Amino acid sequence: MTASPSRYDRYDESEVPFDSSAHTMNRISSQPAGRPGLVHLDGRRRPAPPALVVVAHGSRDPRALSTVRALLDRVREQRPGLAVHLGHIELNEPLLTDTLAGLDARGTADAVLVPLLLARGHHVRRDIPETAAKARVRTRVAAPLGPHPLLAEALHARLTEAGWRAATTEEERRRSAVVLAAAGSRDPDSAVDTRRTAALLARRLGVPVVPAYASTAAPTVPAALRALAAQGRDRVALASCFTAPGRFATESAAAAPGIAAEPLGTHPAMAALLLHRYDQARQPGGSVHAA
Repeated sequence: MTASPSRYDRYDESEVPFDSSAHTMNRISSQPAGRPGLVHLDGRRRPAPPALVVVAHGSRDPRALSTVRALLDRVREQRPGLAVHLGHIELNEPLLTDTLAGLDARGTADAVLVPLLLARGHHVRRDIPETAAKARVRTRVAAPLGPHPLLAEALHARLTEAGWRAATTEEERRRSAVVLAAAGSRDPDSAVDTRRTAALLARRLGVPVVPAYASTAAPTVPAALRALAAQGRDRVALASCFTAPGRFATESAAAAPGIAAEPLGTHPAMAALLLHRYDQARQPGGSVHAA
C-alpha cells in the first residue's frame, strides 16, 4: 500500500507559541487514562484506544535500549491504562515488524506509531510508513518529535543540569553560544527541522544556537565549535539532540570544550511529547494505513 502524505509535512511547529510547552504538558496530563471505562452508560462496550507503538532507531550501545525502556515507563505513568509498546527499525529487538505482528496476534485492531526520532529523514519518510503499510493492524504514523517547544524544553533542562547558566550581561551574551549536536541526514528536511529546533532553543537561552552534525551533514560538531571560537565566542556549550546514549552522542560530547549536556533520555517533556504526537495522529488527517 502506498503511504499517504503525513501531517507533519504540512505543519510548521516552529510557529508554535513559545510558552506552549507548559500548556501542552498540562493538557496531556489532564487526558483520561487509556481505558477510562469498559462500558458506556447504555451498556455498550467502549472500544479500547489505539495502542501506542514507540519506534526507536536501535543502537549497539546497551545504554540506549535501557534508556528507551525507561522512557516508555514514564509514558505509561503519564497515561495509565494506555497500551504502550516498543519497536525498533534495526539493531535491537523487538523489531517494528515483530511488534506489529504481535499486536495482530493478540487481536489489537489499531495502533499509532510514534517515531522516537527528532527530525524528518529516510526512516520517518520511508521505513516506518512502509512497515506500517504491510502490517495487518490498522495503523496511523505520527510526526517525529521535533521540532517542538517540548523538545526545546528538554534540551534546555539538560543544559542546565550540565552547568549552563543564563548570560546576565551584554558581554556574556557576546561571548556565549550553544552548539546543537544532532545525528545528521542526507534528507534536506532533516536539517530544516534541526534548524527550527535550534531556533526554539535559542529563544529560550537568549544566545545563538548553531546546529551541527555527528554524521553525513555539515557543519560537523568540531567545525561549528571552531567557527564560534573564531568569532570570539569562548563561552560555548553543547546541547545533545539525541534521544539516548550512543556513539554519536559520545563523540559529540568529547569534542565540546566545556559544558556538554547529556542526551534527552527520560526527561518528562520527552514522555509528554510522545503522547502529544500520539494524540495528534489520532485527529482527522493523520496518516492512516488500513489493515
